[in-house]
Amino acid sequence: MTKKAMKYLSLLIFMLLPATIAWSQEDTIPTIKYSSNTRNAAMKLSTSLEKDSSDRKIALDYLVLAKELMKQGEYVKAELYLNNASKLYQKLNDKEQLAYVNRELAKVQEAQNKLRDAISNYSEAVKLSQNKQVQELNINDVKRLKNKSNLVVQATYIQRNIDILNADEDKEERAVAYQQMAEVNMKMNNQQAAISNLESALEDVKDKPVETIKVKREIATAYAADKKMEAAAASLLQSYELALKEGHTIEAKKSLEQLAAQYQKMNKPQKALDLYKDFMSQLEPMVKADSTLIDSRFFEVHEKRIAQLEKERVLKDELIRKQNKFNSFLLGSIVLILIFMAFILRAWYSIRRKNKKIALQSLRREMNPHFIFNSLNSVNQFIARNDELAANKYLSSYSRLMRNTLENSNKDFTPLATELEQLKEYLELEHMRFQDKFTYQIRIDESLDMEAILIPNMLIQPQLENAIWHGLRYKENSGLLTLTIRKKASSLSVVIEDNGIGLTKSRELKTKHQREHHSRGLTNTYERIHLLNSLYNCHITIDITEKTGNESGVIVTFHFPIQHKK
Repeated sequence: MTKKAMKYLSLLIFMLLPATIAWSQEDTIPTIKYSSNTRNAAMKLSTSLEKDSSDRKIALDYLVLAKELMKQGEYVKAELYLNNASKLYQKLNDKEQLAYVNRELAKVQEAQNKLRDAISNYSEAVKLSQNKQVQELNINDVKRLKNKSNLVVQATYIQRNIDILNADEDKEERAVAYQQMAEVNMKMNNQQAAISNLESALEDVKDKPVETIKVKREIATAYAADKKMEAAAASLLQSYELALKEGHTIEAKKSLEQLAAQYQKMNKPQKALDLYKDFMSQLEPMVKADSTLIDSRFFEVHEKRIAQLEKERVLKDELIRKQNKFNSFLLGSIVLILIFMAFILRAWYSIRRKNKKIALQSLRREMNPHFIFNSLNSVNQFIARNDELAANKYLSSYSRLMRNTLENSNKDFTPLATELEQLKEYLELEHMRFQDKFTYQIRIDESLDMEAILIPNMLIQPQLENAIWHGLRYKENSGLLTLTIRKKASSLSVVIEDNGIGLTKSRELKTKHQREHHSRGLTNTYERIHLLNSLYNCHITIDITEKTGNESGVIVTFHFPIQHKK
């Protein structure tokens, strides 16, 4: 075959090779695009969405699928899934994962030449991460992209990242950095340095067949630029053979195309033809055995399924948001109603308490007119007998008692000492009127701090009055009235004891008017005790007992909880 014929044959082979391979794919393989890893990632994501897994699980599945798509150069789709992962990590407030996703987004955008967006995401990753190394990597990438036109400055920042990654042993990131450095060196026409960079990258991806195949093709490109055609062809042949060995049909096809073009430049069409024949002989069994290939239509079905599930999830989230909003509104309304009710109850309680206090004051003041009228009658009796000295003495004691009574009439509780002083004044006055009817004794527990202990105001006096007016006054001979105050456990015991005619005989002697007054006096006392217990949450009791047997008279016992001045 002449040299000219060989040239034409070579041209024919290289013109027909891509079309023939494409025809072979259509005839033997469906449209081949995505690897089984991508398919599995898509299936995993759709399953997570369908099962309504946690946000963290779904975010991770988005990230895994995006990474697989990045490997295959599907940057637009990878960016979409990375954005979805970013939204979920924002919701979870996971700043470190969010920083990682932002860095991956920046890589994808850089691959699409969206430099402004890439710089923005690298910068955001710096803000989000607390890891110093991650911050430095992203800062260097921001500065690298901002100096896109200055290759020397770019190389400086890439080298800084390589130094960081060498210390960190992050092989995946380091391989990317070496490839970036190789690209810069190629633009600077430093092919030897680029080859060295790519060989370093090759060392980091040696356990990843697909990445190894791709790096070997890049090395071949660097060799070819350096006019080392044999070395370029050898690297491409290694890439091609590794793809055949690993069963990666698409990568084998790409390596074959690049190798055939290289043989064309080297004027070796026969080698290209032999390589092509070898590939075609292995194509069908390799396709059947290649588990890394998948029909793009199959992936599209999963993509549509994912999109549908995402819509359903968004709708569900919206429904949940609206439900939560309604629940919050309902809860807020309930809280407002409860607060309003609390205000109403508080106002009602305050009014009720004020009414009770008014009622208590009214009941206390109800006792005063009767005492005043009785006292005035006594003065009248002294005057009628022309006993001016007794009348003056009585009026003097009476005025002191009334002054003290009026001064304390607005108080519910008064010190025991004050109350006792008023009771002594009262007993002294009554004794002046009924000297021949009774004597009295007051017995006080000496351990009591009478200035500190508080007791209800004017609750004891009506019972002393009853003892005198309805018991002792009708006794034929002189009687005895005893007032005893002592401490008993945690309460104060006040006992009023008389040896008068007793309750039964007193009722027989009373007129209808006297009985009504006596009944009203007791009712007043009981009502006051009830109001005091209700207002101050205390437990005041009164017990009225008539003596039996040979003795006559009445015993009235009060129990007051001991209260001290604050």
